[in-house]
Amino acid sequence: MFKKIFLAPLFKGNPITVLTLGICSALAVTVKLEPAMVMAASVTLVTGFASLIMSILRNTIPNRIRIIVQLVVIAALVIVVDQVLKAYAYDASKQLSIFVGLIITNCLIMGRIEAYALGNKPIPSLIDGLANGLGFGIVLTVVAFVRELIGSGTLFDIPVIPHSWYVANGGFYENNGLFILPPMALIVIGLVIWVQRSISKELIEKQ
Repeated sequence: MFKKIFLAPLFKGNPITVLTLGICSALAVTVKLEPAMVMAASVTLVTGFASLIMSILRNTIPNRIRIIVQLVVIAALVIVVDQVLKAYAYDASKQLSIFVGLIITNCLIMGRIEAYALGNKPIPSLIDGLANGLGFGIVLTVVAFVRELIGSGTLFDIPVIPHSWYVANGGFYENNGLFILPPMALIVIGLVIWVQRSISKELIEKQ
């Protein structure tokens, strides 16, 4: 059972490509690979532990205040993540800026709490939260990889395109500045969604 819970959000039920949750973060932090991966890890941890805590508390919270309690729990976890990043990954924290705080408003986290954690036991809820955060993170990483590589010619700010390839050095290649602009993030995500759904359709037809 745990295997099914963990694997489903990575592909068939991916929160971005299938459920279209968390798109705003995907647009905002995918210019570079490093901040995208830090954001992915942060969202994964917050989603997992928020689901765990809310599952533990689910039978003690009056229904009329459950949203308030969820926001308090998520906000507390985000504050912890933000302080840890400032202490141990300050450069990444500066690059992410206000977007770490905006994890609180990420509909993925609230969505998993409402859809799963409030109706299931703590351990499955933790796994579901972590898996959905990981599925979210995979898409963020793929988009950031494409955007940084094509837009800047780097990965983790390390040049990976040989200097001799560039037009300025007598070569044939030039970085595509369009890929570092926000609209391109939406286009790349759209392509990822198209590829994922095409593969899913093929698998269903073969079955």
